Amino acid sequence: MTDKSNTQKDEELQRAERDAEPQPMEDESIERVGECLEEDALEPVEGELDGDPEADVLAARVAELEEQLKQAEDKSLRTAAEAQNARRRADQETEKAKKFALEKFVKELLPVVDSLEKALESMQEDASETHREGVSMTLKMQVDALNKFGVEQIEPNGEPFDPNFHEAMTMVPSPDVEPNTVIDVMQKGYTLNGRLVRPAMVVVSKAAE
Repeated sequence: MTDKSNTQKDEELQRAERDAEPQPMEDESIERVGECLEEDALEPVEGELDGDPEADVLAARVAELEEQLKQAEDKSLRTAAEAQNARRRADQETEKAKKFALEKFVKELLPVVDSLEKALESMQEDASETHREGVSMTLKMQVDALNKFGVEQIEPNGEPFDPNFHEAMTMVPSPDVEPNTVIDVMQKGYTLNGRLVRPAMVVVSKAAE
């Protein structure tokens, strides 16, 4: 009786030990547990990020500062461009003033040149060679001085008429030249550094009637 009782106790003890051992899990069960753990771990984080008012305020502040920085950069570029344009205009005006500051003075001298030219023409027969040479030298000195400061004569005899530099006093038929050609210069014109100071007064040919 005793042996049988002991045997039963041993069997019960072994059966209890087997039940206590952990049972292996199937692969699908393991994967499912892992997915559940990942979902449980991610959900609180996503919820915290989406619903954090402080993060929303910071993001809005960053966007506002970026916009202000962009506007400041644009304003700085515009200011620099305007300053550069202003300097360029000032330089151009200064250069223009230097080039054409003598314009009024040149206009005052041109009648003197005209008078010397007319005097030289009238001396061709009546005056002595010495007088003619003196007037000629004076005229040359005057013209050379004007040339030194950018003044050039316009004497377009035989050239096509150009309304930008010539003033037609009259038109006469001339079968020997092309129409609209300068056939006589009544008064020479002048430019200062390429800009017209006084147009040449000319006679222009036209087609014979």
